[in-house]
Amino acid sequence: MTIPAQLIANCRKIPEREAWLASLPSMLAELTRRWSLSVGSPFDHAAVTCSWVAPVACADRTPAILKLAMPHMEGEHEIQGLRFWNGDPTVRLLEADDKLGVMLLERCETGILLQSVPELEQDVVIATLLKRLWRRSASPNGFRHVSEMLNYWRAETLAQVQHWPDAGLVNEGLRLLQALSKPSPADVLLATDLHAGNVLRSARKPWLVIDPKPFIGDAPYDLVQHLHVCEARLHADPIGMVMRLADLAEVDTERLRLWTFARAAADPRAEWNNRLWIDIARALAP
Repeated sequence: MTIPAQLIANCRKIPEREAWLASLPSMLAELTRRWSLSVGSPFDHAAVTCSWVAPVACADRTPAILKLAMPHMEGEHEIQGLRFWNGDPTVRLLEADDKLGVMLLERCETGILLQSVPELEQDVVIATLLKRLWRRSASPNGFRHVSEMLNYWRAETLAQVQHWPDAGLVNEGLRLLQALSKPSPADVLLATDLHAGNVLRSARKPWLVIDPKPFIGDAPYDLVQHLHVCEARLHADPIGMVMRLADLAEVDTERLRLWTFARAAADPRAEWNNRLWIDIARALAP
């Protein structure tokens, strides 16, 4: 069994993930038998850090994707989210083992990522997909609130205090992450990790979402991941880009500005000396 180097490196950091990594060969063998799969070579690129993913053919020759997800706080409810959205606008979930975190997914035959189109076009697609994802009927389905994830990140940022380049800026970001994430009756189910690398062209629909990490929360929050991935453009014109995305997604511009500032200022990160994010935070600071 071939395992991508990036996935191995990520699993080595935590004992629970190391145990999962050791179980991968037997897990794959069992799933291959259970679902009668012919398994191809796993995808091996920089984005494959949290799961083992490979193209497969089912017994009836239906092409699919097999995903064995590493234990991961943010992605814990991916299977439940895919069931909830039921292929609109996500890839379809064909089979799943909730206990193992394993998914058999619809294959997007072209394999073309939204990253392949210009960023201005990406903005329109991301905003359109998010408006289809945001639904207010999610609360009874057992999804966690986004405040739980942000509290997890807050602890990581506080543990990195010796690396903060601007304590006032980081503390204000942390304060806003807590204030903005308070539960509200207007909260919707979020994807939380929607960017052009998690959108694939499809024959069934023009574009489909992959790898959602569902949490309930404030809709404007869901645009921030795309903004951050477009970091050069965001750095060049933070206010203009926030206004553009808020308009496309029909969300409150001020809340999106504050969310974008808070993430730029206070996200846990390996490179706190990256001036780009400090510049963005200062340009958007309240």
